[in-house]
Amino acid sequence: MSDFSQTLLNWFRENGRDLPWRQTRDPYAIWLSEIILQQTQVKQGWDYWERFMHRWPTVEALAAATEDEVLREWQGLGYYSRARNLHFAARQIVALGYFPNTIEGIRQLKGVGDYTAAAIGSIAFGLPAAVVDGNVYRVLARHFGIDTPINTSEGKKLFQSLAQSLLPSSERFDQSPSSFLLPPSSEYNQAIMDFGAIQCTPQSPRCLICPLQESCDALRTGRVEQLPVKQKTLKVKERRLSYIYIRCKGETAIHRRGKGDIWQGLWEPWLTDEIPPAAILLQQHVKHVLTHRILLADFYLLDTDERPLLPEDYIWIPEVDIDNYGVPRLVERLLSLVPRGGDSYPHDH
Repeated sequence: MSDFSQTLLNWFRENGRDLPWRQTRDPYAIWLSEIILQQTQVKQGWDYWERFMHRWPTVEALAAATEDEVLREWQGLGYYSRARNLHFAARQIVALGYFPNTIEGIRQLKGVGDYTAAAIGSIAFGLPAAVVDGNVYRVLARHFGIDTPINTSEGKKLFQSLAQSLLPSSERFDQSPSSFLLPPSSEYNQAIMDFGAIQCTPQSPRCLICPLQESCDALRTGRVEQLPVKQKTLKVKERRLSYIYIRCKGETAIHRRGKGDIWQGLWEPWLTDEIPPAAILLQQHVKHVLTHRILLADFYLLDTDERPLLPEDYIWIPEVDIDNYGVPRLVERLLSLVPRGGDSYPHDH
C-alpha cells in the first residue's frame, strides 16, 4: 500500500464522517444514498435518505410506489431525473430478483454512472473499484500536481487510472454481508471522499494541519488554489418565466411537464406570456439557478369566478390538494407566496 493511501486511511479512522448509510452493508440503502448525494450536499441529503428509508425500507417497496409518489417525496432536491431513474432502477432490480453485485451489473441500473457503480460496488460488496468524484479529483490533482483539465477525456482517464492504482488490495478480506469490517476498497474510497470534503476543501483547505502536507505538490509549488483545472464550459443563459396561480371557486389549474424536460413528470401552475389584466403580481424576478441556466420568474395571482381558457393539458384540482403534487423547487417557492384564504392578497401592485 502506498504511503498516500495509508495516510488517508489513518486520517479517516480518526476524522471520517459518521453517516447512517455507513452503518450497513445493505446495497439498497447504499445505492439510495449515492443517488441522493449525486448533486446534493450531505447535510441536505441526509433527511431525504431517512425519509425514503422510512417510507420505502426495501427496494421492493420503492418499486411498488408510483412515480408521482417518488417525485413528491423528492421535492426540493432538484435534478428530478435522479428520482425518475431511481424509481425505474428499483423496478429493474426487482425484475432481476436480486441487487446486482458486480460493477458491470450495477452499471446497468438506470441513473448509475462509473462513480456511483464504484461507490456501491466497493462499499456494499467490497469490489476493488476506485471512485472518482469532485472530492477525489481535487485531492489527487493537488497532491500529485496534475494540471490536466478534469472535465476532458484525457483528464478523466488519467485520474481514473491513478485512483485505481492507489486502491488497497481486497485480498483475504471477509466479504460476507454480516462482516462488520469495512472492505479495504470501501474504507479507502470513503477516506478520500471525506478527506476532500473536510480537509482538502475547494476554498480555504486546511493545509497547515494536513497529514499530506510534506508530499503535496500543490502546497510546495503554491498552486493549491489553481488545482484542479477545469476547462471552461458553456455560458450560463437567463430565461424569464411568468406563472399565474388561478383561484377559481376553490380550485386551481396545473399541468405536468412532458418528456425530455428537466422537470419531467412534475407539475406547475399556468405558464404564459400573456398576463390577464386582472392578475395581481405577487413577486417579480424570483431567481432560480440551474446548472446552465438562470430562471427569473414572475408570479401572479388570478382570482376569478370563471375558468379562463387554458391549453388542454391543464387539469383543475381543489386548491387544498396542491401539496399532493410534486413540483419543481422554483414552483414550490412561488406557491409559498400564494395567500391562503382568498381575500388576503395585496391590492396595491
